[in-house]
Amino acid sequence: MCHRILGDARLYALLRTFDLDLAAAARAGGCECGGVLHVANYRRKPRGGSGEEDDLRFSFCCDREGCRARATPPSLRFLGRRVFLGAVVVLVSAMMNGLTPRRVADLSSLVGASERTLRRWRTWWRTAFTESAFWRAAAGCFARPVALEALPHSLLERFVGDERERLVAALRFLSPITTTSAGSAMAS
Repeated sequence: MCHRILGDARLYALLRTFDLDLAAAARAGGCECGGVLHVANYRRKPRGGSGEEDDLRFSFCCDREGCRARATPPSLRFLGRRVFLGAVVVLVSAMMNGLTPRRVADLSSLVGASERTLRRWRTWWRTAFTESAFWRAAAGCFARPVALEALPHSLLERFVGDERERLVAALRFLSPITTTSAGSAMAS
């Protein structure tokens, strides 16, 4: 995977469009209690994006008194509560295979993440992610097993298309873990 894709404004526009579609579907579904969902978006301060249009997390709130439940649909832009955008976390983590001090320094300067943050992402992929209920259920969806020691690079390899298409497919695959409203226990 190439780091140039991280600077492609079209990628972030596409991910935002997908998030808008997910938000529209969630709002149309209404609240579990039968109430109407009203817009309750909130601002994020993500790192690694292409502009301010990336800072709005789509979310809704039930209109029924006594319920007022928040419904935050899955996202292709945000990977849970992480500060960096999901595309950055996935792609930079994938480029960390064969980690050398030089590669860590290059990746750190590319996205403005500390070496400690990059190493934390790598650890998350190999521990919390692989031990999650989501991964245990989803891992069997692939014809060839995904090499856990090479995550997320090995996950990206399971999708077809050019770099951007594979990244988008991986983010779509990971979208259930991006919100606790969608039943994820991995949003943090």
